[in-house]
Amino acid sequence: MFRPYAPADRPVCLTLFDSNLPRYFAEHERTDFAAFLNKVEAESEPYFVIERDASVVACGGVGYEEFPTLAYLSWGMVRGELHGTGLGTQLTQFRLDWLRLHWPAATHTKIETSQHTEGFYARFGFEVVEREQDGFGPGLDKVLMVARL
Repeated sequence: MFRPYAPADRPVCLTLFDSNLPRYFAEHERTDFAAFLNKVEAESEPYFVIERDASVVACGGVGYEEFPTLAYLSWGMVRGELHGTGLGTQLTQFRLDWLRLHWPAATHTKIETSQHTEGFYARFGFEVVEREQDGFGPGLDKVLMVARL
């Protein structure tokens, strides 16, 4: 079940982040993610969680880079031991559909991801436009990808 993020979800979202270390996130990014959650809570930025059996198992959001035409996907993650179960696909498709429904003027969306997930996002039409080796940290390249909505 998808639902909007609530401040009570903060601890479990941070645990989700931790479950994706070190392959998908660098340790220092936890501070950035916590600051992002502060912004979500203060400004009601669109951020969502997936619940399964009353537990949060995934989270991710959307935002605008250049209003109103360029949106982005933000801080998407699935609990580490649930990778490969289809939750990431559901989360990504939900956010893309949400953008199309709620922000129809957005013609493109972007994501900053790593080399480990660029193939996953390519399945949704995202194409690499920039790559920075070790951009997130040692062994984690920053890969900028863009897709037409």
